[in-house]
Amino acid sequence: MQTEPAAPTPPADLHIRRDSPLAAEVLPLLERHLALMHASSPPESVHALDPAALAGPEVAFFTLREAGAVLGMAALKRIDASHAEIKSMHIVAEARGRGLARPLLAHLLAEARAAGYARLSLETGVEDVFAPARALYAAAGFTPCPPFEGYAEDPNSVFMTLTL
Repeated sequence: MQTEPAAPTPPADLHIRRDSPLAAEVLPLLERHLALMHASSPPESVHALDPAALAGPEVAFFTLREAGAVLGMAALKRIDASHAEIKSMHIVAEARGRGLARPLLAHLLAEARAAGYARLSLETGVEDVFAPARALYAAAGFTPCPPFEGYAEDPNSVFMTLTL
């Protein structure tokens, strides 16, 4: 009988907090994220927000830190009173495979529920580099959906949603 390996346990000194995407220690992570998005998808299929857009009033931006170092980020963008979108979820390459995306996603789900959202949606890529993200979202209960608010059908995009 073959068993799957246990998921890594996130470290105890992991902290997720609301933050500014314009903070000096966050900007390098955002730059890496945007560079990866542009390297992985055609320009017309890159839907990542820049730092100024992530600092907008309709966006709640969060960082994941370990011992003070920024290892990840994610945001919730309000679509309407009952629906939000996950934006710019990213774990630095050096920290991937440690199970850090799971607590970050759990934090986003809790924040979305606390804000009164009934539905959370996202757009991610079809390329292999996005396979771990798609698996993470599917494991959390997200299911494929049609394009939502402001998106159109795109062969390079996967749209997913979760009823909270």
